[in-house]
Amino acid sequence: MQKQKVVIIGAGIAALSASALLANKGYEVEIYEKNDQPGGKARVFSDNGFTFDMGPSWYMMPEVFDDFFELLGKNREDYYKLERLDPSYKVFFSKDEQVDIPDSLDEQAELFESYEQGAGKKLKEFAAISKEKYDIALSEFIYKPYNSFTELLNLKLLKNVFKLNVFGNYHKEVTKYFQNEKLLKLIEWEITFIGCSPYNAPGMYSLINHAGIEGGIWYPDGGMTSVIQGFYKLAKEQGVKFFFNHPAQKIITKDDKATGIKLEDGTEINADIVISNADYAFTEQVLLSSKNTNISDKNWQKMVMSPSTLLFFLGVNKEIPGLKHHNYFFDTQWQQHFIDVYDKPKWPDDPMMYICNPSKTDSNVAPNGSENLFVLIPIAPGLEDTEEIREKYFEYVINKLELYTGEEIKKNIVVKRSYAVKDFEKDYNAYKGNAFGIANTLFQTAIFRPGIKNKKINNLFYAGSGTNPGVGLPTSLISGQIVAEIIGGENV
Repeated sequence: MQKQKVVIIGAGIAALSASALLANKGYEVEIYEKNDQPGGKARVFSDNGFTFDMGPSWYMMPEVFDDFFELLGKNREDYYKLERLDPSYKVFFSKDEQVDIPDSLDEQAELFESYEQGAGKKLKEFAAISKEKYDIALSEFIYKPYNSFTELLNLKLLKNVFKLNVFGNYHKEVTKYFQNEKLLKLIEWEITFIGCSPYNAPGMYSLINHAGIEGGIWYPDGGMTSVIQGFYKLAKEQGVKFFFNHPAQKIITKDDKATGIKLEDGTEINADIVISNADYAFTEQVLLSSKNTNISDKNWQKMVMSPSTLLFFLGVNKEIPGLKHHNYFFDTQWQQHFIDVYDKPKWPDDPMMYICNPSKTDSNVAPNGSENLFVLIPIAPGLEDTEEIREKYFEYVINKLELYTGEEIKKNIVVKRSYAVKDFEKDYNAYKGNAFGIANTLFQTAIFRPGIKNKKINNLFYAGSGTNPGVGLPTSLISGQIVAEIIGGENV
């Protein structure tokens, strides 16, 4: 009997996970990727001896990755190694108040207590509830496709809906435990991992705090690209074929079936099943005809997208002692920045800033005596994006960095590259140049999120951060797993 052929558009981690599982089940799998390497937004580039991860820089929820390798009888350690970071990260509240966040919960509790009486005990209570939510989510919620409301009609699920505080508000839940503004920042920043503001996220997402408080912040040796290369190797071992620099132009359909894809060079690729790991909106608005979409163009306008980002990749030919591997600058008007990103979109006057400095942990990502800096400023999607605007924020970044570290940096920059809205649109066809996908707000979670299955084309599926379970590297990995299980008849 001839193998069924699965064609996947895009080579993000969702495509890598789906392809490996499907090939292992006996399907013939081909992946067609627009860019010259796997990983989607988790790409990499090198310049002048520096190697920069271009996308995700945090490795959390390690059990999700380990469990995936075990599905194929593999050990993740044979593909890439992990190191747990301690301190987990550093926070700059001001030039004179710089705090290392320890890996240990007990030490974190001591730190919290130093800011607010009773906050150490409250942190441990919050951590316990976050872990309970996390465990419930992994066992009951996250690995489900949510194709229909009937999936929610389960007494155990309904009971856990209230335990998870699905209909509550994240910020209001956190303020039941802490009042000090600095402690609220230390807790609430993690919600940005799911593309949300703490003021519009469901209370259930305090589960993500377990990953940061107790689950640990990890670093894959060689950077995040080593994770992608590990999954790429795994997929190839299962027999998946990859075609890079092959952008898709159209999903070919006949009646209620997808029969293949058409590439931009005019080549048509036949398929029995099609999976799109491309941007969800791009798939619907460009690759499909309007009669075959899950979401209308009008409704896309109402969709809450995750932020875009302004990124700077900087190679500095000196060491910067004042930085750790992960660094957050929380010396800003906290709530106003979220308003600028979500409520009244504009370039922020006083932006939050994150800097990843992997050369603190990994000597291979920068020349000896040099630093590799990945700078991220969250911004609203769809903003005007010019070189003049980017340069203005570059000066903001460098001035603050020099002031807070006491080091001359600008004159020591030997590699400089910026990346923002226009680049996300061009390189990833990202709707409005968003950086992470569709935000996990209450009405964009589970059954309310864009579906994994196309409602009109019964052999067309979606994988990645636009569908369930949501935004982030581990959740995108899970979405690919869900798709593979649906196609294989195990998750229906």
